[in-house]
Amino acid sequence: MIEAVLFDVDDTLVDTRGAFADAVGAVRHAFLPHVPAEREPEMLAVWRDDAHGHYAAYTRGELGFDEQRRLRADELHVAFGGPRVDESSYAAWLEVFWGAFEQGWRAHDDVPAALKLLREAGVPVGAVTNARVTLQESKLAAAGIEGVPVLVGVDTLGFGKPRPEVFLEGCRLLGSDPARTAYVGDEPDVDARAAVAAGLVGVWLDRPETRRGGVDHTVGDGVHRVRGLDELAAVLGLA
Repeated sequence: MIEAVLFDVDDTLVDTRGAFADAVGAVRHAFLPHVPAEREPEMLAVWRDDAHGHYAAYTRGELGFDEQRRLRADELHVAFGGPRVDESSYAAWLEVFWGAFEQGWRAHDDVPAALKLLREAGVPVGAVTNARVTLQESKLAAAGIEGVPVLVGVDTLGFGKPRPEVFLEGCRLLGSDPARTAYVGDEPDVDARAAVAAGLVGVWLDRPETRRGGVDHTVGDGVHRVRGLDELAAVLGLA
């Protein structure tokens, strides 16, 4: 019997992929005008896939937030024949990127009903994320998502998922037994399988057509797979 639910934020509650698409489009227009607009999906894939693992290095505490983002920006420009993004040009790049990114923060359509169901069932919820707590609080507020406190961010312990301590700290702060706590996230490796390894119930939210490259998309032992949050109630035994 599940007694609590922890959520990932990006691409689980908030449509961060869509916000990144807006940001990449703004970057193309401002800095890469020679790239046709129809190639923006390719640019988005390069940004999200992060082939050299700069964001993962950030979650391990090996890179600062701005440094990983500047490196990814530079690689994006190089991949599409644009000017290099160095420390002197990064501020101008960030102004364009971040302005569009913030404007694109929206909740996924299935979020309100899922949270309402959990609230009415008396199931406490929280968020455990691989971004800074204050950033994710701002993101949830801008997306109109209420009642999901950000319990653990990458700045809470100095590292992020898939380390088991991150999930266990979320359970501790929520006051729930890990074995009776579900963790719901869009990445099968750092979310669902890592949650199971930490002793939680792992739920992989495999939204249609949103998978990123460079990820092992096998379900894994003990992992529940849903295609939307409307399927969550059945997995949690609340349907």
